[in-house]
Amino acid sequence: MLINLSDILSKEGETQRVEAMVDMENFTSRLGNFPVQKKTPVHFTIQNKGKKVLQINGEGSVTLLIPCGRCLSDVPEEIVFAFEREVDMKQSEEERIKDLDESNYITGGNLDVEQLVYNEILINWPLRVLCKDDCKGICSHCGKNLNQGPCDCKVENLDPRMAVISDIFSKFKEV
Repeated sequence: MLINLSDILSKEGETQRVEAMVDMENFTSRLGNFPVQKKTPVHFTIQNKGKKVLQINGEGSVTLLIPCGRCLSDVPEEIVFAFEREVDMKQSEEERIKDLDESNYITGGNLDVEQLVYNEILINWPLRVLCKDDCKGICSHCGKNLNQGPCDCKVENLDPRMAVISDIFSKFKEV
């Protein structure tokens, strides 16, 4: 969704409140593709501060299905975002890049809501997602989700530093 900023740019001191729905059905990044389970409208307050400078404030949330870091089960993770941005509309796209201004959500005279929400999801991405605090993960041999019960794999809790010695003893058992 694009919000046309030309009306507010024409009147200094003008404040506009806008509610915009997010059309995003999937969030795709280098991390993978994550379905959007739920989304709330993004509430914007856009203020013309004069000299073609806009103050853009907003808030909203998106719930994504993200795999658990241990067992890989899908976990609904709500990402809540609130932002404050000041955008100088006099600058060209090249000038913004040169100044390291990462306002890729401004396209011409429009505010790209999808791009702004995408950026906010990246900024607020959780470090680790777990289905529950005591998640048991998956078996490293057969891949079974251990939260659903134990598997039939033989489990040896050996100190990895002793693996070489373990190999020597296993060779003697074969003889």
